[in-house]
Amino acid sequence: MPLVHRTLRIGPFDNNVYVIACTNTRQAAVVDVGFEPEAVVAEVRDAGLDVRLMLNTHAHYDHAAGMRAAQAALGGEYWLHPEDRPLLDALTQQGAMFGLPAAEGPDVVHDLADGMRLPLGDSELEVIHAPGHSPGSVCFLAEGMLWDGDVLFAGSIGRTDLPGGSFRTLEASIRGRLFTLSDDVQVFPGHGPPTTIGRERLHNPFVGEVSRLA
Repeated sequence: MPLVHRTLRIGPFDNNVYVIACTNTRQAAVVDVGFEPEAVVAEVRDAGLDVRLMLNTHAHYDHAAGMRAAQAALGGEYWLHPEDRPLLDALTQQGAMFGLPAAEGPDVVHDLADGMRLPLGDSELEVIHAPGHSPGSVCFLAEGMLWDGDVLFAGSIGRTDLPGGSFRTLEASIRGRLFTLSDDVQVFPGHGPPTTIGRERLHNPFVGEVSRLA
């Protein structure tokens, strides 16, 4: 299990930015830079990592607005699910809703697809398409770890009141795609503390077993 990750809690919405690295090769993936790309760049450079992948779980402003600047400094191919391309193209409009500055995504966008496996050093990241929070929301699975953006949180789920969101779609994604994983899979969300699949399957008040008893 050569993969490790570092978590940076950044920005006004307390986003989790993840730097996933292979300990054998020092190759790295950077996930969801929304704010303060300079802090992410400093973290990667201090660790001596070789960035190969710039990954977005989805293209809401708080997860994607800093990806262009981070990529310019660190390199790496940028990947996003095609169903979130409209959100990426509308970063400035998204930010304006919250009084945030204009932003632009990377120039070259590689398309993620469900079931795709992205090599990272001596390991790989499996892509799980899990729409509902946004049409193109994805999770990245590797070595018993799941980086899931705003799909599933500790004791909560991603909001579904933004354009393209759907509670029923999100519920189906979580129950049909994520809750089929092993109980001990660690979940690292886009906001808040980590959790496990087993804990959320049983106790999540929105989609867990406890919700069926309400």
